[in-house]
Amino acid sequence: LKEENASLRSKISKLQVVSEAQADKMRKLERKLEENKIKEAAEARDLEAMVQHVEQNLQLMTKRAVKAENSALKLRQENALLQAQLKNYKAENEALRSGQAASVATMKRNADLALQTLLAAMSSSRASVRQLVSGAQSLQLVADLLQSIDSISEVPEDGQ
Repeated sequence: LKEENASLRSKISKLQVVSEAQADKMRKLERKLEENKIKEAAEARDLEAMVQHVEQNLQLMTKRAVKAENSALKLRQENALLQAQLKNYKAENEALRSGQAASVATMKRNADLALQTLLAAMSSSRASVRQLVSGAQSLQLVADLLQSIDSISEVPEDGQ
């Protein structure tokens, strides 16, 4: 009985050592789990902040695109008006050519001035159209970025 009792005490002692080692391991794993939870929460906050920033940029770019679109429309209207004025000046110029020679020089100056104004307006409208296209490309880039963020956030819940 003494030998069996000593053997059982030895086994109990070994089991206590194993139990303590497992308890230590469990505490370490619990600490690590808590650290991972804190890290995951921080990453979630950072990701949310990034999404909000991207949304703000998207809204800003949308406003810019609308403004550029409105500007392009206004410049097209101005361009049409200037073309009509140019046509009138040319007609007036032609009428003056058949009339007095002094008036012809003045008409040429007026037509040249109108042409220069028209060319400047056309150039300005081209720049606005380019800006609108650039804004649309920026919006596409942001949409692609949001889509990639969606892809990143669709991580399976099995821990991978």
